[in-house]
Order: sequence, then C-alpha cells, then structure tokens
Amino acid sequence: MINNLIARDMTSTIEGIFTYLPIITLTGPRQSGKTTLCRSLFSNLPYVNLEDLALLAEVQSDPKAFIERHNSGVIIDEAQNYPEIFSYLQVEVDEDRFSGRPPRHYVVSGSNNFSLMEKISQSMAGRTAVLSLLPLSIDEILRYRPNATTSELIINGGFPAVWVAGESGRRLLLSNYYTTYIERDVRKLLNITNMSAFQLFVRLCAGRIGQEFNKLSMSNEVGVTVNTISHWLRILNASYITYTLNPYYANIGKRLTKTPKLYFYDTGLAAYLLGINTVEQLDVNPLRGNLLENLIVNDFIKYGTNRGNNQHLYFYRDKSQREVDMLRITHNGIEAYEIKSSKTWTSSFFNNLEYLKKVLGEKLTRTMVLYDGDQENIQGENSYINFRHFSQYLSD
Repeated sequence: MINNLIARDMTSTIEGIFTYLPIITLTGPRQSGKTTLCRSLFSNLPYVNLEDLALLAEVQSDPKAFIERHNSGVIIDEAQNYPEIFSYLQVEVDEDRFSGRPPRHYVVSGSNNFSLMEKISQSMAGRTAVLSLLPLSIDEILRYRPNATTSELIINGGFPAVWVAGESGRRLLLSNYYTTYIERDVRKLLNITNMSAFQLFVRLCAGRIGQEFNKLSMSNEVGVTVNTISHWLRILNASYITYTLNPYYANIGKRLTKTPKLYFYDTGLAAYLLGINTVEQLDVNPLRGNLLENLIVNDFIKYGTNRGNNQHLYFYRDKSQREVDMLRITHNGIEAYEIKSSKTWTSSFFNNLEYLKKVLGEKLTRTMVLYDGDQENIQGENSYINFRHFSQYLSD
C-alpha cells in the first residue's frame, strides 16, 4: 500500500498522544489509510476489525471479557459498528487511573463520525484525543509522485489505493467505493426507500462543488422535501463524503450571503460522480476550476487535521457578488486567498482581494493568490504562488 511508502503528516501528532491520554480515536473516510497508519505506528498492539461479523458478535456478547483479554491495549477498527464499546473502555481506563496501574493504550478507528462522536461525547470526555485522517494531502501525494500533474491530482483525489492502482484501476476503485461504502453506509443511517432519488442527489451535489448550496433548488430537482435534502446532506457530511464551507459574517456594513458552499472530501470521487474518467475529459470540463478549488480547500483542512486542530475557514460573498474564495481566521487576524486554475499570472487576480482590504481594513493580515503557474512572488502585501507550495507559508 502507498501508506507504507509515504510518511503521513499526522504521524508525529499521533505519536505523542499516549503521553497524555490512554485512548486515540481516529475517524475519517473509509479507505483514507486509517488502518495502515494505526497498525504501522502501534505494531505492538493486537488488531481487531469489527467489520468481521463473527468477531462483532463475540464482542457484543461479552464486551468486558473482550477488553480484559487485551490487557495491554488493542486497536479496534470500524468501531462505528459497535460504538457502545466506548462505555466499556471508559470503565477500564478510569480503573487504571484510580488503581495506579500502568495505563493500557487503545486505538479506536471508524468511518462514521455521527455514530462515534455521539458516544464519545457521552463517555470519553477527557479520556481520548479525537483526530480525523483525511485522504492524502497534496504534499503527501507529491512525495510519492513528484511529477503528478494538476489534472492527475484532481482526478485521482487522495485515496491511497487509487494512486497505487493507477489510471487503469481508478474508475473501478471509485465505482466500488461509491456502491460499497456510500450506498451501503448511507442505507444503514437513512433507511432510504427511494434509492434512485438519493443517487440523483449525490450526483447533483458533485455538480455543485464550490457553489452555494440551495436546498430548495435541490429539493425541486430531486423531487423530495427540503427537510429530506437537509437530512441527507447531514449524513453525507457525517460519513466524510461532503462538507460545507460557511460564509464569513462580520459587522462590516455589507449585505452578505448566508448560504454555505458545498465541497467533497475527495475530488477523485467527485470527478467520478460527474462522469469524468480521464484527464482528457477533465481538461475540457467546465467544472475543472471548481474541482481545483475543492482540492485546495481540502488541503487547508488537512493542514489542520494532520496537526490535531481545526482550521477556521470561510468564504466571502456579498450581495453585489464580490467573492473571495477562502478566508482563514488565525490568532493574528484574517488571511484571504483567491484560487485560480490558470497557469498564466495576471494582476486582475487581485481585484476582489483589493476590494476585501477596503472592507476588512487592518483585520486582514494576508492576501494571496494560489494558482497553477510557475511565477511566484511572496514579498509585500499581494503575494502569489503555485498552489502546491502554499503549506510552506502557513502557521498555526
């Protein structure tokens, strides 16, 4: 697997956690590399997978005995199949604390954020660190494939298996991912009776990448209620398929949009849902720029999750349709980024950033254009760089 060849950026974050807490909870999409990372970092711990129905039945029948058998700790994979395990882990780690025994170490991973987080909030506050391992970042991919083109980064996305399989296996793997994981997992959570409407909804979501998500419009196109659309979107978010980026609100005397923008956690999956199966198809698709924007916004999120913290990201759009693709809130102020798919630099890329300077004033500490060209300038207020290099200039 690719994860054996690439050091994931989250590695150093995970390695230090057991110094402070007895449990690591690692969430994230299926096939993002959680199992490989856990087993490589904690090869001294036994491994169990609750996708194994026989093992799941055994654990459910006597969870206390299961934990006691692993008296030095264990890796529990796909824990969303039995989230009640957290209640039993709570008892064990509390007993270790009160008795003075050396703490046992547990690594719990799962791909359904809703099921896991509900139990964690009930049982595990102060006992576990919760991290999200997302698909490969641009930096991680380029360590494996230094010459990957922009279109390859977009169409392959970040699932490690897709990069291993190459072009010939990409479509098969992404098709299998959709049918095996999305439809199966979502069926469990939603009890969907009209699967064709849901399939249409997912594909329409892919067509709205980087755009404001209008629930009423989606409701009319799919033929279900607005409440159903809202519920389906929450489940896609909880299953690490999609997420929304909220607009920036501030008392700045402007009429601002209140509608979030929609993105996919993996651009390869989004491209597959759009019927884009080759680089040649992608290069002439009108949504290529949206997909590149999605790729870069994903990487800002991964910059935070790989370090165990959340990024405070927004976009700006007012009623006059002035828009800036992304705002990043830091302890120093607000950073603003425009994302362009062009390979050719032009000063007009800064038009909306200059407008935002007038709106936000001294709150704005950085303006930067991320684009696909080679010309770069990081001096002064208006900087522009190839999007592959932006993480070098970020700070926590």
